[in-house]
Amino acid sequence: MNWITKIIKAGEKIKTAIHKRATKDEIANSDWTSCCKGPILKKDLEENFWVCPDCNKHHRINPKQRFDIFFGKNNYEIFKTPIPKDDPLDWTDSKSYKDRLKSARKKTGLDCGMMVVSGSINNIKVTAVASDFDFLGASMAAAEGEAFLHGIQHAIENKTPFICFSSGGGMRMMESLISLSQMTRTTMAINELKKNNLPYLVCLTDPTAGGITASYAMLGDLHIAESDHALIAFAGARVIEGTVKESLPENFQRSSYVQKTGFVDLILDRKDLQEKIGILISILLNKKPVISTEENETSEDSQSLTKAAS
Repeated sequence: MNWITKIIKAGEKIKTAIHKRATKDEIANSDWTSCCKGPILKKDLEENFWVCPDCNKHHRINPKQRFDIFFGKNNYEIFKTPIPKDDPLDWTDSKSYKDRLKSARKKTGLDCGMMVVSGSINNIKVTAVASDFDFLGASMAAAEGEAFLHGIQHAIENKTPFICFSSGGGMRMMESLISLSQMTRTTMAINELKKNNLPYLVCLTDPTAGGITASYAMLGDLHIAESDHALIAFAGARVIEGTVKESLPENFQRSSYVQKTGFVDLILDRKDLQEKIGILISILLNKKPVISTEENETSEDSQSLTKAAS
């Protein structure tokens, strides 16, 4: 091997090393993630509720992380929800639906894309549900519908408010009409909750779209967006632009814009959700709200919450 060949092979190795990218598993298992200013330790991000301290980006979190923040670490009961038969339509595209479910369950540790729990806010028992975007994009299918209905039934039987942390891209079309029927089922369940005069609060997290927005995510007594940049939409922006043949406004479908059009009542940062939702539930149940008297708690802030709940 002459010196020219050695140089060429060394160059190829360097080129391969430079262009080699980390796999998804390597990124997931790393102690680092990235945000506005580059790499950031996941530990530092976790200490700030998984919110970037520089740009205020609210990174996506799973239901366990969310409930640990909202109720306190492990300070809640997780329910085992009914799981219907997998793959009722024997669906296969580039990969079988059963294999996709198997991978999603291994990745998230969940049987379906929703977790239902019971916990307390301001000494008031509440039932809550949250979706995991890592479970097939938090799409809605029969198992998720059963989980949602199980939570509503528990709320009615125990006379608790119901809080939904919505997320996902819509209905899971591997289950076709079975998936679409969950829009009707969840709507009917919410109506039963309201017949029992129990509050239904929706916290719209990034992203909430498609049939989720077209059903249970927009039927709340109050709609709270998590951060001012959460995506809240039905159809995609490019689809809408192609249909109306017009440019869309800046930040279209972001919570800051959606609030102006009346679909969102409040925008709150993740760190404020527990306190503010606790106050809102107290108001809705006509209980004396526990309102902080710290210097940074203004009367105007309290009045805005009362107005949103009225």
